[in-house]
Amino acid sequence: MRTSDVYVKGLGVYLPPVVGIETAVAQGLYPAEEVELHQLAGAAVAGDVPAPEMALQAAQQAFKRTGHNADDVDVLLYADSWHQGPDGWQPQYHLQRHLLGGDVLAVEVRLGCNGMFGALELGAGYLSGGARSALLVASDNFGTPMMDRWRMGPGYVAGDAASAVILSTEPGFARLLSVRSVAVPEAERMHRGDEPLFPPGPTVGRPLDFVSRNAAFKKRAVGSGEGTGALIRIHQQTLSVVQRVLDEAGIGLGDVTRVAYMNYSREIVEQRCMAALGLGMSRSTWEFGRTVGHLGASDQIVSLDHLVSAGELGPGDHLLMLGVGPGVTLSAAVVQIVHPAPWLA
Repeated sequence: MRTSDVYVKGLGVYLPPVVGIETAVAQGLYPAEEVELHQLAGAAVAGDVPAPEMALQAAQQAFKRTGHNADDVDVLLYADSWHQGPDGWQPQYHLQRHLLGGDVLAVEVRLGCNGMFGALELGAGYLSGGARSALLVASDNFGTPMMDRWRMGPGYVAGDAASAVILSTEPGFARLLSVRSVAVPEAERMHRGDEPLFPPGPTVGRPLDFVSRNAAFKKRAVGSGEGTGALIRIHQQTLSVVQRVLDEAGIGLGDVTRVAYMNYSREIVEQRCMAALGLGMSRSTWEFGRTVGHLGASDQIVSLDHLVSAGELGPGDHLLMLGVGPGVTLSAAVVQIVHPAPWLA
């Protein structure tokens, strides 16, 4: 999706303190033998701070940094990948009550770890219809009984965070040039494994375990070619979605300054993203991502905020954001920095 005159007006982040990987090993939470293998350094842990409260604080920071008026927001898109509060309740209304008021369309986006990409695409589409600005948020606190953050999946640990983006038709410090998502539905079982669809796991107290699900998928696929075919298709579609967003943004891979991928282990980031694109790891955000963990739907936006705040992206630079979510979905977006962020002046 080529976006026309859609700007990033503001960014906000709630990132709690980090628990180091050595501490997790000492407490028996993380396997010592995986420290050298994956080279992860820690995970952000929010304790008992609710995810909606984290989202509210990230959004408030985005407005405070830019001076943008919350009354000008026409749509709120709330992305999440884990439980937010009481069943039957939706978290976006917490932000409406404390920040925006009721005269705004508010929608929860359930696209897993790619939720913010879906929000970017939906928000940009809403702005093309005449809206002034859109508030996009993502938030997750994984510190719950049915989640083991230190063994969430193969090659990554779960960190808690919230992020917020103000999209606007008014000029901002960055432009959203393009955003797109595609699916590889033949890999749908990869994140489901052999678990039954009913009753849903949380209703019977079944923990989330992507390691076991992925192992079950591979076991079932042995001899059938299903697993190999799906992985090949994921690789092909990764390259395809990147090429499409670059074409829509009007740039080539050589124009990409940095790449924000999932906050996974070094070998995953290198093999599935950077090497696949023919780029060196120095252009990735892995060195930062390894310190905070996989932040659900917030990985790429928190990395964008880090790069901008640290002065690692400047006017004229392009950031390619790339994500993978259950489905399997593959998402990408291109952001161009127009001028220094106003909160850094």
